[in-house]
Amino acid sequence: MRAAVIYESLTGNTRRTAGFIGTELARVGIEASVFPVTRVDYQALAEADLVIVGSWTDGLVFFGQRPGRATRLRKLPVLTGKKCLVFCTYAVNCGATLDKLSRIMEERGADVLGGMAIRRDHLADGAQEFVARLREAIAV
Repeated sequence: MRAAVIYESLTGNTRRTAGFIGTELARVGIEASVFPVTRVDYQALAEADLVIVGSWTDGLVFFGQRPGRATRLRKLPVLTGKKCLVFCTYAVNCGATLDKLSRIMEERGADVLGGMAIRRDHLADGAQEFVARLREAIAV
């Protein structure tokens, strides 16, 4: 199985989380490529069986949360027929960020299987849990 991990990061938390997810996927035998949303390898994306998309949480502390720089995420190639999981990083409250990120990926044609919010002070542990959940969701 091959996975493409695509992320949008502002401060580096989401970038680090995407890297942790890529490393954890490799540890469990899933080949993973990790890319910022601005430099996606389209060949790797086309060959991926699974697409993982992550973003940071933008908005006010207790309301208005959304995926950061969602315009970039909306410009991803069409993902029709691709299984997809999403994640977001956050400091205090992710609000509806996961739901909004899931809708963006569904608009791109992806079959979103679920997602997870990962607090910025638990990135490595969150990535490990994310991959464990991913394995259950796709039965790997």
